Amino acid sequence: MKKIVIAVAMIIAIMGMVLPASVFAADAKPKYAIVFKNTGNPYGEKQLEGFKTGIEEQGFEAILRSPDLPTAEAQIQIIEQLIAQKVASICIVANDYDALQPVLKKASAQGIKVFSLDSSVNPASRLTHVNQADSEKIGQTLIKAAYDMAGGSGEIAILSATSQASNQNIWIDFMKKELAKPEYKNLKLVKVAYGDDLRDKSVSETEGLLRSYPNLKVIIAPTTVGIAAAGKVLTDKGLKGKVALTGLGLPSEMAEYIENGVCGYMFLWNPIDVGYLGAYTATALVTGKIKGAVGDKFSAGKLGNYTITKAPDGGTEVLLGPPFKFDKSNIAMWKKVY
Repeated sequence: MKKIVIAVAMIIAIMGMVLPASVFAADAKPKYAIVFKNTGNPYGEKQLEGFKTGIEEQGFEAILRSPDLPTAEAQIQIIEQLIAQKVASICIVANDYDALQPVLKKASAQGIKVFSLDSSVNPASRLTHVNQADSEKIGQTLIKAAYDMAGGSGEIAILSATSQASNQNIWIDFMKKELAKPEYKNLKLVKVAYGDDLRDKSVSETEGLLRSYPNLKVIIAPTTVGIAAAGKVLTDKGLKGKVALTGLGLPSEMAEYIENGVCGYMFLWNPIDVGYLGAYTATALVTGKIKGAVGDKFSAGKLGNYTITKAPDGGTEVLLGPPFKFDKSNIAMWKKVY
C-alpha cells in the first residue's frame, strides 16, 4: 500500500513539472483591467462603472485603476503593476498618444490583449480603439455650435484637457479644419488653452481667456472637467449673454449652467456605455472572437452588435455612436441619469 501511495505521489509530481500552469489555473477567472486618466474625474468614474458592469455580467473580474495625476508616467507605473498581475487584457484611456508605447508593447509581448478607449494610443501600441463617436463629426458639431452662438462672427477659444490627450487633439484638429471652410471666415480662433482636466487649473485658464480676450464670444470646452469649470466662471462673473459656452459635458454637472442660460447647449455620449462597450471589446479580444481588424464583428451585450472600422490615425476603432445634444428641453431628465 505504501508503494502505491509513493507511486501516485511521484506521478502527480511529474505531471506538475510538465503540465503548464494554465491547466491548474483553468478555474481562475480572467482579470480585465482598465486604466483611466486620473482620479476624481466624474466622467471617468462613470466610464469605469460601465466597464465593471460589462465585465462582471460576463462572469469575469474587473480591475479599475487611475493615477492621481493625468500623466503618462503615472499610467506607466500602473501598467507595469498590471503586467505583473498577469491580467488578460488592459484597456487604456491614454494620457499620451506615444509615451505609453514601450510599456504597452511589453504587455502585448506577454500575451496581454491591449487596446485603448476614449483617448487613444498609437496604433502600434494597440489592437483597436473604442471611440465615443466619429472624431470628425465631433469637431464639425462643436464649430457649428460656436458659429450659431457667436452669430456667425467673432472671437472663439478652446479650453482643452492636457496638450497630450489624443482624443482632444484629434477633435481640435477637426475643429480647425472645419474653421478653414469659407462659411466660417468671420470666426477667429484666438487660443487653445489647457486645463489638464483639473478643476482649479481649468478655472484659472478660463479666467485667463477672459482677461486676454475681452471681446471673446464663445468658449468651446471638449472636456467635461473644463466645460463645468468654465460654466462656473461665467456664472460667477455674470457673463450670461456676453460669452457663450458649449462643448462636451456631463448632464448632471452642466444642468445648472444650461438652466441658467450660460450654456445654451452642449453635447456628449453616455460614458457608462463607452466603458460597457470597452468591456465587451476586451472579452472579444481575449476569447479570439475578434483580432482588432477592419470588418471584425462582435456582440456588446445590451448595446447590440458592432463592427470594427478604420480609424483616422491609420489603426482601427469601434464607434459607440453620434454625439447627443443637451439643452433646456431635455437636461432635467438627463441630469438624473449621469
